[in-house]
Order: sequence, then structure tokens, then C-alpha cells
Amino acid sequence: MTDAADLRRRTADLLAAHPPKDTGRLDFLRARFDAGLAWVHFPEGLGGLDAPRSLQAVVDAELAAAGAPDNDPGRIGIGLGMAAPTLLRYGTDEQKQRFLRPLWTGEEVWCQLFSEPGAGSDLAALATRAVRDEDGDWVVDGQKVWTSSAHLARWAILVARTDPAVPKHQGLTYFVCDMTDPGVDVRPLRQITGEAEFNEVFLSGVEIPDAHRLGAVGDGWQVARTTLMNERVAIGGARSAREGGMIGVAAAAWRDRPELRTHDLHQRLLTFWVEAEVARLTGERLRQQLAKGQPGPEGSGMKLAFARLAQRISGWEVEFLGEDGLTYDDWTLRRPEGVDFTGREAGYRYLRAKGNSIEGGTSEVLLNIVAERVLALPPEPRTDKDVAWKDLPR
Repeated sequence: MTDAADLRRRTADLLAAHPPKDTGRLDFLRARFDAGLAWVHFPEGLGGLDAPRSLQAVVDAELAAAGAPDNDPGRIGIGLGMAAPTLLRYGTDEQKQRFLRPLWTGEEVWCQLFSEPGAGSDLAALATRAVRDEDGDWVVDGQKVWTSSAHLARWAILVARTDPAVPKHQGLTYFVCDMTDPGVDVRPLRQITGEAEFNEVFLSGVEIPDAHRLGAVGDGWQVARTTLMNERVAIGGARSAREGGMIGVAAAAWRDRPELRTHDLHQRLLTFWVEAEVARLTGERLRQQLAKGQPGPEGSGMKLAFARLAQRISGWEVEFLGEDGLTYDDWTLRRPEGVDFTGREAGYRYLRAKGNSIEGGTSEVLLNIVAERVLALPPEPRTDKDVAWKDLPR
């Protein structure tokens, strides 16, 4: 069984064969993947060694100390946090071999074609259609929205309706969509920050081979739940140091600007600091649970807490800084490769944090998940569970 000592030895062998100073970044990342040191808990041959997930930190620490390049996880977060675990669980051997290596190295960026303008936060009500052609492949038509990184993506994970004659959760199928195919139209969606980090995507007669289907026809909701649970962990459960992230920025502002301090602001900052530390420690516990298996609904609670805390801290920071908190560096329409919550000014953090309660599942939906699946409270009455999707009022 692979242990920490074995991983240190394997990492040392990788560094000896591919010294970071003398090896191109992409060549090093490919070699790391092939050595099983990308995500050690994945199977051998797919970037891992079937080792305990908790031992990934051993590899990361050794490589960081040696100055080895990383795979820019902020840029490829959707692939790492959502597509990869779904491919691992539901993909065929051919799909895993084709997609996982360039996904991890960052050679191919992924996006998520889930949300739709007509479905709101009810993902299962989506209307994008996938119809099978005479060759057994699929033709997709529809519209998706709030798609992060679609302007950068080579591939997308896509949920579409393949059977409108059954209840909404039963008629969905999950696909991998080539974002370079004819019929895929990506348009920028300008946000309150001035940027177009999100996009809307129009799908017109997009042909998807059946070989790019994940899971069985009609099992798309089950496959999508795996993606969603991992997404919420990726958003709300990211590892951070004590006083890291947005609470660290707020605490630094408090220390740097003593002339702006008031008793009320101090009390509120202390409350946020404690809540941020509780969330950090809860995230550590969640990651320990993840090391033993698939993520559960607890990730929804973490994502919910992250969104609320980010909005409250950013609001406090703008209030604390007064007129300085209202400054903004550049309102030019840009299409960034990621989100920078700590490297921009307070005004950006305040505006961007508004999206935290929408992306990755709205806070209202997550409250229902926590209530029903974590606290085992009675579910909300639902009148559409046994009604064919085509018969639902719209």
C-alpha cells in the first residue's frame, strides 16, 4: 500500500528525472500525471496510485519546496473539481484515457453547460433537447447561461433532455460537448463587475457522438448530482490558511487603517473572523470525510456558508473604507480567466461576491438540500414529481 514515504520517494524520482528548472512546464505536468502524482487517489494510469486522498498534501508539499510548476488550478477549476470526478465515476475506459490527462495538465479547459434562462434554479426543468439521429448519435438544440470559462473551454459537461414524455428528473442524459463544434455560439455576459467572466451559450444543431455520453440514457440527473456535489465542495470547501481569503484582506485593512476604526466595526469584524475560522475548520473535516469516499450533501452547507460570509465580509470592508471602498480600477469589458477575490480592490470584491449566492446552486436551493438531506426535515411539497415534463406549465 502506498504510504507517505513511498510518495516522497516517487516525488524525488520525478524531480530527478525532470528537474523543474530544466523542464518545460507542460512537459513536467505531463510527467507528473504519468507518475501517478497528479491526484494520488485516482487509479493507476489515470494520474493516480490508488493511494489515500489525504496523502496528496505530501506530494504537493515536496513539489512546492522544489519550485515545481502547478497546473494553474484557478484557471481549470471546473475541469478539476467537477468534470474529473464525474468522468472517473461514470466515464468509460476510453473516455477516461482521452480526457483526464489534458484536463489535469490544463491543455484543455472545461466548462459546465447546466443552467438555463428558462429553468431558473430548478436544473431538472431544463429544456435543451438532445434527439437521437439515424446513426445513433445526438443532435442538441437549446440555450445555456451563466457558463463560466465558456470562452476558454475546449470541452463542456452538458445535461440535455432526451425524453420529454417522462417526469423531469427521469428524461435527462449527460454528455461531453465539444465547444469547437459547429453550432456552438458563446456570447459574453457582462456582469455588475463590468467583466464578462460568465457567458451564455447557444446550441444549434450541435452533433454529439454517442461515445461522448456519460452514463445511461435517461440517467443524466444521477450523473449530474455527482457533478453538483463536487462543485459545491470545490466552491465552498477549498483549503485555506487561518485568516486566509477575504477575512484576511479585511483584517489587513483593519490593521492598516487605525483612523477608520469604530467599536461597532470592530465587533462585527471579530464575529466574521470567528465565523471564517469555523468555516475553515469545518472544511478540513469535510475534506477528511472526502478522503473516505464521495462527497455528500454536507458540501452544500459549506458552499452556503461561504457565499453568506463572503458577502458579509465584503460589505463590511466597503463600509469600513468609506469613500475609498467605492473606487474601482477598470470598468472595461474584459473576459478574465478566473476570479481574484483577494488581489483586486474592495469594490470589486463587494460586487463579485453577489454572484456567490447564485453560482454553484442558489442559496435557496442549498437551504432545501441541507434541510432535507442533512437535517432530515420533511421535504417541501412538490406537485411536479410525477408529471411528464412536456405537460408542466411554462
